[in-house]
Order: sequence, then structure tokens, then C-alpha cells
Amino acid sequence: MSQYRAVRGMVDILPDSTPQWQRVEGAAKRVLDSYGYQEVRLPIIESTSLFARSIGEVTDIVEKEMYTFNDRSDDSLSLRPEGTAGCVRAAVQHNLISTRQRQFNQLGVEVFGVGTPDLDAELLLMCRALWRDLGIEDALTLEINSIGNSEARSAYRDALVEYLSARKEQLDEDSQRRLESNPLRILDSKNAETQALLDGAPQMLDYLDEESLADFEILRDMLEAAGVKYVINQRLVRGLDYYNKTVFEWTTNALGAQGTVCGGGRYDGLVAQFGGRDTSGAGFAIGLERLVLLLDAMGQQASDTLDIFVITVDRAAQIHALPRIEALRSALPNLAIQVNLGGGSFKSQFKRADKSGARYALVYGESEVSSNSVTLKPLRGEGEQATFPDEELASWLKQSTADE
Repeated sequence: MSQYRAVRGMVDILPDSTPQWQRVEGAAKRVLDSYGYQEVRLPIIESTSLFARSIGEVTDIVEKEMYTFNDRSDDSLSLRPEGTAGCVRAAVQHNLISTRQRQFNQLGVEVFGVGTPDLDAELLLMCRALWRDLGIEDALTLEINSIGNSEARSAYRDALVEYLSARKEQLDEDSQRRLESNPLRILDSKNAETQALLDGAPQMLDYLDEESLADFEILRDMLEAAGVKYVINQRLVRGLDYYNKTVFEWTTNALGAQGTVCGGGRYDGLVAQFGGRDTSGAGFAIGLERLVLLLDAMGQQASDTLDIFVITVDRAAQIHALPRIEALRSALPNLAIQVNLGGGSFKSQFKRADKSGARYALVYGESEVSSNSVTLKPLRGEGEQATFPDEELASWLKQSTADE
């Protein structure tokens, strides 16, 4: 085995997995295009302070999950752990927030300049459209909450700290630490005893400001009118400091503890925090790895379909076939055609053709080369082997694929 391995925490996406990723990306593009969203592509590395400032110094992402290093100028850089901070940075840097702008980031969406709950509803409807496109709507549950404005969160934070401080010894170690630094994160603790303790804690919705409460009720009305099922999870705060008002997650029971597939919400103060003018913002991010895992867990298969595998008897036949196959690719660009490489007997080439999953084998033997013809052999389903003049093959395949 080679001594070279992928860096810890980074994975190779291998050929048998890429069709599922491409399927997800294709569905996302269809859905987001249909809602009028446009794409922005961000650098994979940003200044560490960008994330520490926006996400929060004491969040798990900053403390435990970011890949951080110093460059040649001794500036601290980090591998991008999430997309919103970078997207807001790009919007401010390139002056994109002069009018209503919509940004599509990988499998994330960011919208600037709309502060009303109809945007929150649209984001959730767009998510549902994607789940439907992928055939996984029934496997996902929408959880929503409102964490209000900064004053409401401050009042709730004080009430929560007072409640938990009286029970500090019953908290798990992480929650005891967060009680001083970021007490709202205790609400989404994975510790069962801490969760049981929270059953008697104050509820966020009881501390909401009037505007946040009204927006949350409008959002609920819109979701119900559109037939979007949801549950209110008052312990849902999302793990990032920049959120306010509506927050949400799409979760599943099919992946064990890693149940959050998509999360998002409002971040109305983040643009101003980065030096831009006061601008509302909201968005979501989809964990692509988890989405692919969910598709796999549900038996949702995706694969590259190979149409034709080309078999040649010898080097002369290979040279003869090469320009004809290139012409076939030009005439029928939607066909996936793989040519046998590296030689081999007819028997071994047919084994490769069968293993490839191709629907047809094109065979160039001595007789085909001498007569400027090609033999087509079906490898899947019904159909009989037939030999065509070279000039008739493209039209036959075009008609055959059009009928399917």
C-alpha cells in the first residue's frame, strides 16, 4: 500500500460515488434556477478572523473543526468550514448589495436585502422542491424556531443561565464550559442527561420580541398554506453566533446521530458586521456528504449509464475504428462511448464490455475493417446482433435511443 494517504478529515470521492453527487448537483441546479437564483463560487481558503468573527470564537466550528494554518506572511488562514461568512464577505467586497441580490453557493443559498418572512418561506419551499426532485421528501423533517432579536436573546440567555447555574453539577463537561461562554449552545447538547435537564428550562418563544414573534407566525401561516409540514423545536438555535429570528433544520432518522442534512436561517446583522451597510440576509446550506449518504441509505441509486463499449481485434482495427468512433461522438454527443484500451483478446474485451454496464458492444474485426462496416451486439435485454455499413450506424443508434 502506498505511504501517501488523503489528509485526515478529507476524502476522495471515487468513480462509483460521483454519479450520486452529480445527481444531487443537477437537481440543485434545476431547482435553484427555477427560483431565479444565481451562482457565486468562493475561495476554499479565507482569513481565519472572517470565521471567528462571524461564527463566534467559542463555537465548535472554530474551536474544534476548522483546519487552520499560517501562510508565508504569518497570516492565519483557514479551510472554509461553511459558506455564509465567505459569501457575505464577497458581497461586501464586490458591492453586490446595491440592489436585491441572490447568491447560490455550492449547495447553499444566500439572499440579501429582504427582511420579511416571505423570504424564509421561499427558502424552505425551495428545499422541499429539491427533496421532491430527489425523491426523499418523506425521509426529512423540517424543524423551525425563532431566536428573536439581540435583546430577546439576551433576556432569554440570562434566564437560561440562571436556571442552569442552579443545576451546574448536573450538566455534562462541555455544557458546564458553555454556561460561561455560549449558553445557548447547551440547548443542542447531545448529552441525554443534559437534554432531560432542559425539559424544565425557560422556553425561547416566551422571550421573543413582538416583531420576531409576528414574523414567525407569518412564516408558519405560509408554510401551512403551502402544505409544508414542520415541527417547532425550541431548542434549535443553530451553532453560529450570527443568526437571528428564524432558524431551521431539515433532519432525518436514517443516518443515526448525523441527522441534520440542511440548516439555515436569518443573519440580519452580519453584513454590517463585515463593514457593509445594514442589510438583511438569510440562507441555508446543505451538507452534500450527508445528502448523498441519505440517498444511499434510502436505496436511491444513481449511476453513469454507458451506451457503447468498442472492441477491436488488433492494432489495425483500433486505428481503423478511431476516426469512426470520434465521428460517432460528434454526431451523437449524448451517447457515452468507451473504447477498449490496452488490447486483449476478444474474450477478455467482451468481459470488460459486460462489466462496464454498456448497452451495446461495437465490434471491429477483420471482416468489418475490410468491408467498412461494424457489428453491433446488444449486451443488455433483448435484441439481436447486426452488422451495419459505417455510414448507417449513427442513424440507427439515433433512432434506437429516440425510441427509448
